[in-house]
Amino acid sequence: MAVDIRNTVRFLLNDRLVELQAVSPVRTLLDFLRLDRELRGTKEGCAEGDCGACTVLVGRLLGGRLKYEAVNACIRFVGSLDGCHVVTVDALATPGGLLHPVQQAMVDTHATQCGFCTPGFVMSLYGLWMENPKPSVEEIETALQGNLCRCTGYAAIMRAAEAISSIGDLGKDPLVADREAICRELAALRDGKRVVVGEEPERFILPASVDDLAKLYAAEPNATIVAGATDVGLWVTKFMRDISPVIHLAHLEELRRVDVGASGMTLGAGVSYSEAYPFIIAHVPQLRELWNRIGGRQVRNMGTVGGNIANGSPIGDTPPALIALGASVTLRKNEQRRVMLLEHFFIEYGKQDRQPGEFVESLHIPFLADDARYAVYKVTKRLDEDISAVCGAFRVSVDDTGRVSDAVIVFGGMAGTPKRASNAEAALTGRGWNEAGIEHAMKALAADYTPLSDWRASADYRLLVAKNLLRRFYLETSSAEQVRLDRTVKMAV
Repeated sequence: MAVDIRNTVRFLLNDRLVELQAVSPVRTLLDFLRLDRELRGTKEGCAEGDCGACTVLVGRLLGGRLKYEAVNACIRFVGSLDGCHVVTVDALATPGGLLHPVQQAMVDTHATQCGFCTPGFVMSLYGLWMENPKPSVEEIETALQGNLCRCTGYAAIMRAAEAISSIGDLGKDPLVADREAICRELAALRDGKRVVVGEEPERFILPASVDDLAKLYAAEPNATIVAGATDVGLWVTKFMRDISPVIHLAHLEELRRVDVGASGMTLGAGVSYSEAYPFIIAHVPQLRELWNRIGGRQVRNMGTVGGNIANGSPIGDTPPALIALGASVTLRKNEQRRVMLLEHFFIEYGKQDRQPGEFVESLHIPFLADDARYAVYKVTKRLDEDISAVCGAFRVSVDDTGRVSDAVIVFGGMAGTPKRASNAEAALTGRGWNEAGIEHAMKALAADYTPLSDWRASADYRLLVAKNLLRRFYLETSSAEQVRLDRTVKMAV
């Protein structure tokens, strides 16, 4: 069946419709705002989605509901914005110059110093305010993980966040009061057509559906698939890579579904970290801390779990955790699908078991057995917004006799891929779940990994951390009485 094609990308920018017929596949939203539209309130700080100075809000209809999220304009491609509403700091004040409540709160609490980062903080707080008018301190801190203030004015910014609702009425905010009208405008932009903009050598495509995506990618296996662009964006801004032709996925609702069954949940490859979060913490609460340390809020709003897997990075945050849960991945090429355990997807550094024209369609995560002990630990140079030096995931079952009946140990950052520690697992299995068994397994880790030294950590440090994380897992998942007995026996020996 023929697919209707449109040759323009259309979106709302503040209060105006934008329709572009000639735009590069690597044109970032930040450059479009500052250079093409002269909206210079949005700043460039790092150009890699790290500092938050470029934060804007992007609203999209999903399941008939309009939601605005803070994103990094520096790594968001204009081509991905079809059918969206982009809101920048330039549009917040009224035509008469009256400040928006978020801006006024920043003024009243003296929450700006040099001012460079201020627009990004304003937009992140605006997104939080719409989501939660009276956030807790923890919720504010989480919302601001992706915003860096070089003047260290965080205390005043926190006070500003707490003061917004005392200054303004959320119900009167334009994005809330005019929500129905905005929804109608965005719905009118969704015509179900395939979008193709540009010609060789610079071209990007938005498939009309997942079936259309499968056909397109099978025909053009050298195309770059872009979901959240939290990694691909850096290919462009830092490495100046040519990624054309580009196939965008963010608009495909079929890939953004989460289905929960009796034995597990299935995430479409386009589900963002933020969209997955409520399901993850409801069914695997042990992942709460890890999930909240994946980038900043802007990265979690853009980045996808499927993209983190397809990227194949040895230091990706989710693969170790998901491998330890026994997750499986569904790959699709045209009309054919195949399912494999996630641990088998990663072959070697930079190489995954994915054929040309084949893409990650979904991920299935089984629920933990009642007797399973499970934890994930991420070790980084700084707490928030940092890439792992080592990430360890552990799942152990202990039988009625106190012996380990099943053990899964997975590390990221220790090899060219996320990798199970088969020797350490064998050393644990059948032994008592005690200090002696843990020490035996810790020694076996040296046979499982030969880590590299880089600027994040030395090889010796990584191996020591891996051993200590295994011990930590034992201590945190054992009763205090068991640990006391183990130590008493050790001292007696």
